[in-house]
Amino acid sequence: MLERLTREVQPPLSIYIHWPWCIRKCPYCDFNSHEQGIDEQRYLAALERDLQTQSDWFAQSRIESVFFGGGTPSLMSVATVERILAKIQASMRLDSDCEITLEANPGALDCSRLAGYRQAGINRISIGVQSFSEQSLQALGRIHGRLDAVRAYDCAVEAGFQRINLDLMYGLPGQNLFLALADLRLAIGLAPEHISWYQLTIEPNTVFYRDRPVLPDEEIMECIDEEGRHLLETSGYRQYEVSAFSRAHPSRHNMNYWQFGDYLALGAGAHGKLSREGSVFRYQHTRMPGDYMSAMEQGRMPQLQEVAPDERIREFFMNVLRLRNGVPLEYYQRSHMPLERLLAAVESVPEDLLIKPEHSWCCTPRGYSLLNQVLMNLFA
Repeated sequence: MLERLTREVQPPLSIYIHWPWCIRKCPYCDFNSHEQGIDEQRYLAALERDLQTQSDWFAQSRIESVFFGGGTPSLMSVATVERILAKIQASMRLDSDCEITLEANPGALDCSRLAGYRQAGINRISIGVQSFSEQSLQALGRIHGRLDAVRAYDCAVEAGFQRINLDLMYGLPGQNLFLALADLRLAIGLAPEHISWYQLTIEPNTVFYRDRPVLPDEEIMECIDEEGRHLLETSGYRQYEVSAFSRAHPSRHNMNYWQFGDYLALGAGAHGKLSREGSVFRYQHTRMPGDYMSAMEQGRMPQLQEVAPDERIREFFMNVLRLRNGVPLEYYQRSHMPLERLLAAVESVPEDLLIKPEHSWCCTPRGYSLLNQVLMNLFA
């Protein structure tokens, strides 16, 4: 199937690179992360083989963002990050203002490593704080404390990072409105450019799913959500996506996801999306690091799976409607579906919930607060 993909004009292209190891697995985490020992050189070689194959397919594509996710990418040596970025720059076309993000755990970070990442080419850092409360951090199984999180932020500033994201969660075990807002106030006081603020959810195949903690009730959750968004917005942070707030620069990488762009996947368990020949394809690397490294050593790439038309419509709306302002009408072309099919889908949504396509694909303020209801109408 790969051989028949053409190089027609495509949506912007991003690269996601997965680092599958952590020092300790958090009890709420359902990401592809493992505590086993790291064979960094072997994994680097596998990433390089993976990149070489995929860059051969898309050497002429424009790369607007690169994202190192995990796991805990801040366990990567500076030399490994530098090597990967050099390989990308040598084989693909990067935008002059390409956003290059690395996720960092305050418990697996120091100032010298942050400075090294910045020098290697990382220009945006995302720090997984989750909470500034020692009690909450302990309940979440985090390996860092409040002072570690503040120190990590200060080190990022000293290293020259201007685009810094702080990840925070709410609805934590034992948390109330006061504690949730205290976390937000401390984060806002540090003045990062971007804050990701999202509710803790209990996912299958996690420790919390097997041994469920006591979480705040629905009424408290609603108060936290409403008061927290108000606090962020009055502090200068504009909500541009369900859980993302920025002062001036939304994450280009995340925006590409929500705008139904394409992205290459490198690393164990990484997911990719490609648009070719009027169709949308997805693929996923095998999850276990050892299996992934063996596959790359043997030249075995994942199979592309074409997304069926009905599922394509579902995916398109589930992504673009997460954005507060939706997307311009012309973005519908990225679904590779006839406009009539999309128009028919939105007819079932009341006008007080969705702005109709003559302007843009976006929810009304009421519809945005009832996003699940909007999606249920679309897919009924």
